[in-house]
Amino acid sequence: MVSLASIQVLEICKDAAGGAGNIFAFGLFVSPIPTFQRIIRNKTTEQFSGLPYIYALLNCLICAWYGSPLISLDNILVTTVNSVGAVFQAVYIVLFIAYAEKAKKLRMLGLLLAVCSAFAVIVLCSLLIVDFEVRRIAIGFLSCASLISMFASPLFVINLVIRTRSVEFMPFYLSLSTFLMSTSFFLYGIFNFDPFVYVPNGIGAFLGTVQLVLYAYYKSASEEDTREPLLESCS
Repeated sequence: MVSLASIQVLEICKDAAGGAGNIFAFGLFVSPIPTFQRIIRNKTTEQFSGLPYIYALLNCLICAWYGSPLISLDNILVTTVNSVGAVFQAVYIVLFIAYAEKAKKLRMLGLLLAVCSAFAVIVLCSLLIVDFEVRRIAIGFLSCASLISMFASPLFVINLVIRTRSVEFMPFYLSLSTFLMSTSFFLYGIFNFDPFVYVPNGIGAFLGTVQLVLYAYYKSASEEDTREPLLESCS
């Protein structure tokens, strides 16, 4: 009975963490909306790059595939969050292509085709692996590497914040959403005993913490610098 109760508690904790991760991930998915509002308003992509959305789409597709029952057991919340993420990225890519110049448009179409082709190859090759555990490990390592590289991308922003002593290029809500989502899926992976989930998300939670600490430190330092000095009273 104790063992059954423990399993039920773990299951509840896992579902709660995964559900929270799905909710917090929404903050990440909607963060590019102001950028695309500007693109639509100006009818041009200006100097914006479409590469982050291409890479995010591939990452979401790989992770969604890992969470599917054909690859790993009881990871459906990983599939749901990444499926929603893939839809958001696809919409952003379509909008980017619609308003991009001809050269950018052709490049983005080529990259989108490459992503779809690469994902199709990954799916087909993984299904050819008969042993379920070998298949899970192969796609698990691939999704883990993809997530780690995605979470490592803020290192450039962290370095920029430290060098400029300014948080101008590190939006608070984006950093907060990254921290909350990564922490939730780190716990989800722990409760599900899945290193392919908790290792990359643990790294993401750590980097999210670093971003929040830096934001708090340099935001307060910036406010301190801009504060007007008090006038000394004459005796």
